[in-house]
Amino acid sequence: MIVIQATFPVDPDHHEQATELMQSLAVQSRNENGILEYQVTIDIEDPHTFRFFELYEDEAAFGAHGETDHFEEFEAALPELLAGEPSVTRYDVDSATDLEL
Repeated sequence: MIVIQATFPVDPDHHEQATELMQSLAVQSRNENGILEYQVTIDIEDPHTFRFFELYEDEAAFGAHGETDHFEEFEAALPELLAGEPSVTRYDVDSATDLEL
């Protein structure tokens, strides 16, 4: 399993455009084979910071996602929308356990 955690600081002047682009990316990505979860959120302390949480079955699903039209569109538009450097972290996970609350 592959987990991606990404943070994108967006220029306030491009907030609406970024929101629409990221929402479209998330909706389309959730329909891909091998994507178990694909969430985009806005940071409650900084409404111009977007956070991604992505969960992939395997390397094949992760690689296929990067070749989709909707991801390529996002990747091409991103530099004009950013207010700073994004951060992206990949975790390779062998197992997961649901915790009782």
